[in-house]
Amino acid sequence: MKRIFFLWIYTLVTGFVYSQTIEQVITENRSLTANNYQAYPEPTWQQSPAPQGYVPFYISTYNRHGSRFLINPKDYTYPQQVLGKADSANVLTSAGKRTLDVVNRMNAMAEKRLGELTPAGARQHRGIARRMYHNFPEVFADSAGIDARSTIVIRCILSMMNECMELQGLNPALRISTDASLHDMPYLNRDNAKLNELSRLPEAEATRRHIAQKYVHPQRLMAALFSDSLFVKRHVEPARLMNNLFDIACNMQSHDTDMELYSLFTNRECIDLWSKNNISWYLYGGAAPQTKGWMPYKEAELLRNILCTADEFLSTGRHGATLRFGHESCLLPLVALLELEHYGRTYTDMDSLAEHWRSFEVFPMASNVQFVFYRKPGSDDILVKVLLNEKERHMPVSTDMYPYYHWKDVKQYYDVKLRKYDESEYKN
Repeated sequence: MKRIFFLWIYTLVTGFVYSQTIEQVITENRSLTANNYQAYPEPTWQQSPAPQGYVPFYISTYNRHGSRFLINPKDYTYPQQVLGKADSANVLTSAGKRTLDVVNRMNAMAEKRLGELTPAGARQHRGIARRMYHNFPEVFADSAGIDARSTIVIRCILSMMNECMELQGLNPALRISTDASLHDMPYLNRDNAKLNELSRLPEAEATRRHIAQKYVHPQRLMAALFSDSLFVKRHVEPARLMNNLFDIACNMQSHDTDMELYSLFTNRECIDLWSKNNISWYLYGGAAPQTKGWMPYKEAELLRNILCTADEFLSTGRHGATLRFGHESCLLPLVALLELEHYGRTYTDMDSLAEHWRSFEVFPMASNVQFVFYRKPGSDDILVKVLLNEKERHMPVSTDMYPYYHWKDVKQYYDVKLRKYDESEYKN
């Protein structure tokens, strides 16, 4: 009863609180602690029927690439080197030896494939394309035009190609154009030096130091891996090794393998390491007070492109789609900038952030934002709904027919946000 009362008070203050604690959620599904390494969860929900007389005719998306190998070679090589040195010194426990074997095999698998799309990632995008085609067949009817653009990173290009090939297979008459060029990088993956400076403000740096101390406790794990504490003291960076092994454990979801490292960690350690990463991502792309709430505006130009491209397409009277492919580092702040559900809100207490802001809901591998547009013969009132990872979501605009919104209201709301950015000191 006491908890229910405090949750009620908390909801009044923040406007949102989850019904399950993060401990309950992760105990039921540890794979969620993978955060941005989480494999794309296949949707189980249905799309709401359109208002009478309305049919879908245009889809505009931003897609993160699918499951991939880890990017930094040291993510694999540092654990391999440290555990290998300990093995040579005969100070590895049986758990340490098993871990070294898994790390060696993963390192061999990742040889010359760092950051590349995995077969699982390719399947994720084919599935997304297939569901998009079947959920909104009118968009992809006849010889509809599909304009697909990717960042110049190979995993994004291959993600784009897998979606497009799936669509082409479903309807060979589709007119699909693909491109991956520096020309489109200013909106697909823009770097804003002025906003990057905000991420280094003293308040943000202090929060990062705080969460590293609060949530990373490698002592138990070191004792489980090494039989000699003096070796650990002399040769191991415990926090670094713990974080590296956790990343490898989390990213096993990206591969078709029976190898695993999650069993190295207790449930509490998984929750703590996820909490650290969750806060770190909130500082990166959420409306965090430590960065003056401006980090979502990293994706102002992406939002502008979505709005302008939609208006241009709507004026043609045609049906089709615009597909964009990039990264979670863009998708997360875009979702916050769009203020989908509660993801654009500002929260001050980082230690309780997990109770109302969970990044794994936003950006698993192959995560995506889809704007689906509807029109009705004889009416100029265009409707739109937004999907996050194929689930209907609320936008910060009034509507009399959720999940459908009047496009003129949506565009007006976001145009105001873009004017705020254009008139600010952070426009880049």
